[in-house]
Amino acid sequence: MIAFLGLGHMGAPMARRLVDAGHTVTVWNRTPKDLPGATVAATPAEAVTGADLVVTMLADSDAVESVVRAALPGLRPGTVVVEMSTIGPDAVARIRRSLPPGTGLVDAPVLGSVAPAREGNLVVLAGGSPEDLARCRDVLAVFGTVREVGRTGAGAALKLALMSALVPAQVMLAENLAYAERMGVDRAAFLDVLAGTPLGALVQRLRPAIEEEPSETRYAMGLAAKDLRLATAGVGAEQTVAAAARDLLAEAADAGLGSEDLTAVIRWAAGRRSEPRSGKIAERINPATVPATNGRYSHAVRFGDLLFVSGQVALDAGGQIVGRDDIARQSEYIFENLGRILADQGSSFGDVIHIKTFVTDMDRLVDHANVRARYVTGEPPSSTTVEVSRLFHPDVLLEVEVIAAIA
Repeated sequence: MIAFLGLGHMGAPMARRLVDAGHTVTVWNRTPKDLPGATVAATPAEAVTGADLVVTMLADSDAVESVVRAALPGLRPGTVVVEMSTIGPDAVARIRRSLPPGTGLVDAPVLGSVAPAREGNLVVLAGGSPEDLARCRDVLAVFGTVREVGRTGAGAALKLALMSALVPAQVMLAENLAYAERMGVDRAAFLDVLAGTPLGALVQRLRPAIEEEPSETRYAMGLAAKDLRLATAGVGAEQTVAAAARDLLAEAADAGLGSEDLTAVIRWAAGRRSEPRSGKIAERINPATVPATNGRYSHAVRFGDLLFVSGQVALDAGGQIVGRDDIARQSEYIFENLGRILADQGSSFGDVIHIKTFVTDMDRLVDHANVRARYVTGEPPSSTTVEVSRLFHPDVLLEVEVIAAIA
């Protein structure tokens, strides 16, 4: 039996392929979704109980680590976890350390977007021990071409290296199109000539999106910015082009394009203002990895080296309460979203300098504190906790805001 955790843009068609290939599949998604032919589990632990393989396909490292923690009670010795998200080798190593003895781990991020996921034409970059790779090789082949690239973590490292080449190339083309138009160059002529150069394959792939907006989001701009943040973290001068592309994508995502397909950077580059990003006094941050706000506030504001994160509550993208009358579950959901907002700006809970918590029942605070302790480790930040009579939704038990330092 295969457990598949995460039914987003990529996860849903990938899980569908496993069902169509005749596998017994149990699925879980944070916002419950049905998948015909598969069993739907209420929790990650329930999904992985009895599974031979566990596949994770989630937005970022915080989401993967949170879901893996939640799945631990259901894992049994001999299970192989196949991590297919783009999270980088450091996160893969943390997941490896968190798994119980006897559990295997293969990191297998993919190259390709929604259409290749549906059609089984992804390129799977698999890293792991020979024994673990042998156990999942046939399953991975359902998704496309499998490249076994070495030890655990090698797939994650190769994916970042590839994305730090592929994504900046697309950003470069977007800027070149804008430059050509400002110079009065005919767009069709520019593309026709460029198609005959070594950049021809990129031009041909992107030309439909240049001439007509894509009908679906294949690779969200917010996720592309996240991938480049991972690729450029802790590197020096060798990644200056990738870092520049990262900053431009971050600017576009801040402007509200985070959930749009990466090809939207083409029209963004054509219409963006000329002043540099550093000239902004304050930047509004609204990552695509968390439910959108109601439009009356931003999830965070970045001012210099400080990130001010708005109070987060346990409401999902549909405005439904998560963990009704369960302060521990609400806390978990809140800290997952806080982690995603921090990660969007290259930060983490280790960079938090202040936490403020509003709770409706101080007698239940210990359940919240137990969850918080799993996320906020080491020397604690400054903190304020206030009991209030009510919050803006009758089923919201607490609200948490943070301030973080950004290097």
